[in-house]
Amino acid sequence: MTGVTGKTVGPHSAGPKRLAKQRESSTKSRPTTQDPDRSQVVVVDHPIVATGLAILRAKTTTPDLFRRHLQEIAILLFAEASRNWEIAPIEVDTPLSSCAGAVLAKPVVLVPILRAGLGMLDGILRVVPDASIGHIGLYRDAETLRPVNYYDRLPVNIAAAEALLLDPMLATGHSACEAASILKAQGARSIQFLCVLACPPGVQQFQNEHPDVPIIAAAVDPELNEFGYIVPGLGDAGDRYFGTG
Repeated sequence: MTGVTGKTVGPHSAGPKRLAKQRESSTKSRPTTQDPDRSQVVVVDHPIVATGLAILRAKTTTPDLFRRHLQEIAILLFAEASRNWEIAPIEVDTPLSSCAGAVLAKPVVLVPILRAGLGMLDGILRVVPDASIGHIGLYRDAETLRPVNYYDRLPVNIAAAEALLLDPMLATGHSACEAASILKAQGARSIQFLCVLACPPGVQQFQNEHPDVPIIAAAVDPELNEFGYIVPGLGDAGDRYFGTG
């Protein structure tokens, strides 16, 4: 899979010095956009994200296509979230020789907010199948739009891990805030929130309560409607993913 820049450098396209310069240049230019008023919100700018999001939004998209493209977008969001993670050096024996390699320095914990977050989990696990998995069960009260916690179980190593909180939608922000509070209460120290769509009210609510937790999103839509849905949005992500809508 290519990086989130969407630019691939082939092994024969440049010499070592030129490649080094290209790598240095690519690390300086972020493949994302950041709103100066929302410095902790990173919107991943990638053509696969843009085209996949268009498919997710379309009301005619079938559940099988919805699942596929939600998982693909989740992988690219994960690539951005893990961009600056620490690595540890190792030595690797290839079929021809030995060389320097790397492994992640910290364990990875993926925590989907049930149930829609499970769709993002399915995609990211293809990249980090050895990640530990926690679950937080929240549902939104239809009248108050506030979250109700009915389940949470997190890995014991979460304090030492890179923890990613997963939910396709950051709407009112209340569920994401509650979930982040649960992670912190159980010792999580390095947390990022990954979502497909966010909106200004949800971003503001989340950053008011958790200004230390970055938000990685595919897009930020302009508003919420009176029912607490992101507009234009993509509907109910859980219903569309599981075919229950």
